[in-house]
Amino acid sequence: MPTLLHIDASPLAGASISRRLSHEFEESWKKANPEGVVVSRDLTISGLTAIDAAWIGAAYTPPASRTDEQRDRLALSHALIAELHQADEIVVGLPMHNFTIPANLRLWLDLVVRAGETFSYGENGPTGLLINKKATFVIAAGAVYGPGSAMESFNFVEPYLRTIFGFIGITDTRFHVADGVALLPAKNIDRDTFLNTHTEMIHASHSRPTTGVVA
Repeated sequence: MPTLLHIDASPLAGASISRRLSHEFEESWKKANPEGVVVSRDLTISGLTAIDAAWIGAAYTPPASRTDEQRDRLALSHALIAELHQADEIVVGLPMHNFTIPANLRLWLDLVVRAGETFSYGENGPTGLLINKKATFVIAAGAVYGPGSAMESFNFVEPYLRTIFGFIGITDTRFHVADGVALLPAKNIDRDTFLNTHTEMIHASHSRPTTGVVA
């Protein structure tokens, strides 16, 4: 049965636009995949910490040689990686912070982008190990950063996510951007109207069910 990994990164809880829209994505996905399984991961309550020398030492110690302490240090990383391997499809809800991804999503990436686990080195360079998966990123941004906009060159979110997910093998990536949030009052657009527009677009993207692995 198909599995969706739902990741949220916004610290704003119920006030978050990206969380509201990623939830709508999940609901739409469940309707299209009634037999599917959803695994949820809230990065604000997952105990993520920056990697340090001890963590790096543990990660690069052969598994059979790791101490109990080293295995404990890598336990969260292995759990997060297992969720990725289990998933056929991934949705990530996130805000843009200072033109890039929020810190907790970067911490999550540091824990899951690991040699021998999500990518490997070969004669032709690194190869992603997470193949036949699809990722959708639901992004909320204060200003407008789309193609042709005055702020386009400040958008480091999409190129970075496309690159890093592609590095681990997830090349089927889609982006749904709810931008211009900070501009809504000046344009006399209320929050519900704004959200409804994006909700309709998200639900329209699930016109067909997925059965098993997503190509």
